[in-house]
Amino acid sequence: MSESLVIRVTAMPTDLNPYGGVFGGWLMSQLALGAGSLASRIGQGKAVVVHATDFTFPGAMAVGDELSVYARVAARGRTSLTIAARGEGRARNGETVTQVAQGLFKFVLLDGEGRPRVHGDTE
Repeated sequence: MSESLVIRVTAMPTDLNPYGGVFGGWLMSQLALGAGSLASRIGQGKAVVVHATDFTFPGAMAVGDELSVYARVAARGRTSLTIAARGEGRARNGETVTQVAQGLFKFVLLDGEGRPRVHGDTE
């Protein structure tokens, strides 16, 4: 599956770390939200993250910059999806784009009772 845009958001003052840059935890949460959106769409139902790994932060963002999160299915299990997510930052007043974060998220698909379910097996 090809990569698709799943979230676009602007970094606000509450998203900064004590040094004035965008907080890495905020970037991780945006990647998780985007990955979860794709997992729910592909899995056609509830998908919960059970593992997150391989985070890198190769670039930096400032307040007002725009974050675009892209995601793709990296692997499929019987009841799980592993989603690769990456974030690109765009300066508020320009067109320059820099990769600022990436990570892998493993999701388990759940049925109505909270038990793992096989892909395509919606209630």
